[in-house]
Amino acid sequence: MTDVGFYHLLHWPLERALPKLLEKALERGHRAIVLAGSKQRVEDLNSVLWTYEERSWLPHGGAGDGEASEQPIFLTAEDENPNGADVLVTVDGRAPAGTEGFARIIDMFDGRDEAMVAAARQRWRGYLDQGLDLTYWQQTEAGGWDKKT
Repeated sequence: MTDVGFYHLLHWPLERALPKLLEKALERGHRAIVLAGSKQRVEDLNSVLWTYEERSWLPHGGAGDGEASEQPIFLTAEDENPNGADVLVTVDGRAPAGTEGFARIIDMFDGRDEAMVAAARQRWRGYLDQGLDLTYWQQTEAGGWDKKT
């Protein structure tokens, strides 16, 4: 069964928090898809994953990079899974067309944007209706995550 974790961004922007979650996924042996809201956002996130820290980078690619099946992290604005990922990270309010094949979905949303919070609540209800296991994580000032009930 797919586990869905909602990650409520309150202190760090997505561009700072996303790489940290992706690092943890790779450390645990997962492959990931990042589903973004547009092709431009995919390009922006591509740059972020190369430059988020001076001495860090995450192995990743997108549709234009070739060898999609070889990418540990695949960035896309389409509902696809060309790298056989078991972790799906959704940003920009995106909801996947389906949850099959994913052990975990990470739904990241900006808690400072009321429209994004309202949309996240709707996605939460949709996942509940599908009978999926849900968890809610709230970002701490230090950029960590507190699990809430």
